[in-house]
Amino acid sequence: MNERIDLDLNRRLLAFDPRRVPRYRFDVLVVGGGASGGAAALAAAEGGADVAVLTKADLRESNTVYAQGGVAAVLDPDDSFGAHVADTLAVGCGLSEPGVVEAVVRAAPAAMDRLVSWGAQFDRDASGGFDLTREGGHSHRRILHAGGDSTGVEIQSTITGALERHPSITAFPNTFSLDLLTAGDGRAAGLVATRDGGELVAFEAAEVVLATGGAGQVYRETTNPPVATGDGVALGFRAGAVVRDMEFFQFHPTCLYIAGAARVLISEIVRGAGGVLRDRHGERFMPEYHRDAELAPRDVVSRAVFDRMVATGDTSVSLDLSGVSGDPHERFPGISRICRYFGIDIARDPVPVRPGAHYMIGGLAVDVEGRTNVPGLRAVGECASTGLHGANRIGSNSLLEALVLGWRAGEHAAAGALDARGATHELAAGDTQEPAPPPSGIQVNIQDVTYSLKSLMWNQLGVQRTRRLMEDALAKIDLWSRAVHDLAPPEPVTWELVNMLTVARLAAFGARAREESRGVHFRSDFPEQEAAWRAHTEIRPRIEGDRVAGVEIARVPMTQPVTA
Repeated sequence: MNERIDLDLNRRLLAFDPRRVPRYRFDVLVVGGGASGGAAALAAAEGGADVAVLTKADLRESNTVYAQGGVAAVLDPDDSFGAHVADTLAVGCGLSEPGVVEAVVRAAPAAMDRLVSWGAQFDRDASGGFDLTREGGHSHRRILHAGGDSTGVEIQSTITGALERHPSITAFPNTFSLDLLTAGDGRAAGLVATRDGGELVAFEAAEVVLATGGAGQVYRETTNPPVATGDGVALGFRAGAVVRDMEFFQFHPTCLYIAGAARVLISEIVRGAGGVLRDRHGERFMPEYHRDAELAPRDVVSRAVFDRMVATGDTSVSLDLSGVSGDPHERFPGISRICRYFGIDIARDPVPVRPGAHYMIGGLAVDVEGRTNVPGLRAVGECASTGLHGANRIGSNSLLEALVLGWRAGEHAAAGALDARGATHELAAGDTQEPAPPPSGIQVNIQDVTYSLKSLMWNQLGVQRTRRLMEDALAKIDLWSRAVHDLAPPEPVTWELVNMLTVARLAAFGARAREESRGVHFRSDFPEQEAAWRAHTEIRPRIEGDRVAGVEIARVPMTQPVTA
């Protein structure tokens, strides 16, 4: 299967002349300060590189800080690397790359040692060892957590502190990364960004690492923070980077659902501790769907919750914590505090939950060193597609991937940058022509288009999809993209919306092409898994001057195992 589709997408969010803006020069440039970006930056700095870390918001604001459950690592004598690999492959529904899985799983203990050496304080049991728990899809207790349900806060705080202390790392918070800078030979040479005061600046570097997190904000129902607008995938794609498996967007089955309130994740650790799901009639329903009931893989639980909501005509189901061993308020203080604000006592009251977009499995296609097809451009974490998660991410493997492969990418980025020290590259000419003024009397409402996109994606590319709904979604996305490009003012909310529209379009392309159901991708018009589709979906941009003129969508076989 090779499908060619014409597009007309501007490669740049903003016209600029790199010769007329202030320049900063570093060896390695990392965009994002979460688990993956922080690990990459610290590894590069330890490797002797001079590193800049750019973050769109505050240095502490990332997807990582919102992670509740934990990070998976084989540390229990009763566990084994083989078991963790087998669990990951099983949940990945045939699309996880065995070599990548093996490499990440075996590197987990060393990654945890690094975190602890930086100051991370994980929960301990009475003997002083790690208080390991079990989550859905895992056959053993291998989940490290901190503060019960505040693991992301602890990891982010630890990484941020390490970044701020390192003498070879300079942080640039409140810096919006717009477009990649390239050398005459097409190699990544930095990027252009706006600082918090609106100043346009250029950051030059021999190696650029994108670690911008996910794109959950393209969905109306999501656990992701406001910064998760798919910036890294869109930026890389416009620069010519191949994207992979964008149809796989994982929905977390249990988001707190209070009408009018932001969706809040109710971590899987609650179900691992004995929480059960009940419908509006009080009936527990998960045993009907999977032998592991509430600890089934997330795609199974999400579809079961969605089915039960449809069957009962309700807007949510209930999570019952009355059977949790111990005091739920003490075990899950963060969840308890949030629910109490809405008048819910988690020890006795049913907690209303429904699925929400949680994790972007697809992303920029990379190898285990983070390399994209664009020389000098790497990607790590949620904006990258390494092949670890396959078609369905097993819980707590994402933080592990970020820490392991972020570190590995940083090491290799430093080596590449040090080899290039002293070399000079003439930056390729950018699009310096200012856009034509919009037609008089026509305006675009950015807030309205953003909400319309989020609703469209939830209703037509959510837990269930069909070709008819995806075709309709693509037509609307095309219209909105042209309107926003032609009519919207050049400011951050516009640039974020352009990135969200780009990611939404890529997700729809991938989902329409994959005519089967596998993992988190469920098509009611193709409900069965097909052996012929045990392959990745790659979307390759066709670059013509300053335009992305089209894409080629290809079915790509699984790669050979990669040695650790």
